[in-house]
Amino acid sequence: MPKSIALLFSGQGAQRVGMGKDLSQRFAVAANRFAQADAELGYSISQIAFEGPLEELTKTLNCQVALYVYGIAVLDTLREQLGYLEVKTAAGLSLGEFTAHTAVGTFDFLTGLQLVANRSRYMEEACQATSGTMAACIGGEECEVRRIAWEAGVDVANFNSPGQIVLSGTTENIRQAIELAKSTGIRKVVPLTVAGAFHSHLMQSAQKKLEKDLAAVPIPISQTPVVSNVTACQVDEESAIRQTLAEQVTKPVRWTESVEYMIDKLGCDLFLELGPGKVVAGLVSRIRKGTEVISISDVQSLEDALRELVQ
Repeated sequence: MPKSIALLFSGQGAQRVGMGKDLSQRFAVAANRFAQADAELGYSISQIAFEGPLEELTKTLNCQVALYVYGIAVLDTLREQLGYLEVKTAAGLSLGEFTAHTAVGTFDFLTGLQLVANRSRYMEEACQATSGTMAACIGGEECEVRRIAWEAGVDVANFNSPGQIVLSGTTENIRQAIELAKSTGIRKVVPLTVAGAFHSHLMQSAQKKLEKDLAAVPIPISQTPVVSNVTACQVDEESAIRQTLAEQVTKPVRWTESVEYMIDKLGCDLFLELGPGKVVAGLVSRIRKGTEVISISDVQSLEDALRELVQ
């Protein structure tokens, strides 16, 4: 019986130097996608992705764009090698949701590229205008983490998987949240090395700018809707797509619910992670043990995936 496939795309933080390099050396379709992005951007995002240094790739301005181009390059290569790829839905962690929309045809590649480039710049500007950071709570119950967030005056940014919830806010308030979490017995609290308070009210300026950009671009409705981070369900109306992609900058990433929705409501029984490493696969396995996830990031993992998918 054919599998019901969902595409998954990585968010900021998953990047690694060298991503896309061997695929571009082996497959013209991947090389062409990076070349197209370089020409449109006016600088070599391929050089930054392939060669680094890591400090340069990790910058918000570069990281989001590189992950977007890389995700689409991997998808293009997979489609070319398979000849045909039918998917039920697509989703992505934070930035990865823009990649998912391009993957299903909500945006063409260059429109999505410009939106991501603008988004990264707006978020960078918001980071520079505020003093924010993030911290991950490991092992805590959702109700307890929400209480800590409320008491400390921070936002819940990510529901990544059961027992992994991320908080976001001002540096001082996150410091308070960490102390509260330690005193309530949450197993582990990890301060994150990030440029600012993503998915929090401190990103309001970025959201407002992104709203204007989204209002100005055409958004055809795809036959394969994307599962939104904001709603944790499919968005299949133009106004909803514009709204959720803008709100996503300040609202929490409901990843646990999104994966559960894809499995329980849409019947997805095979997830293809198209991005560096196996970050998303690890989250899916914690959300629903035993779920089949194939991660594709380079030539070797592509070849392994093709052997499984053509059976």
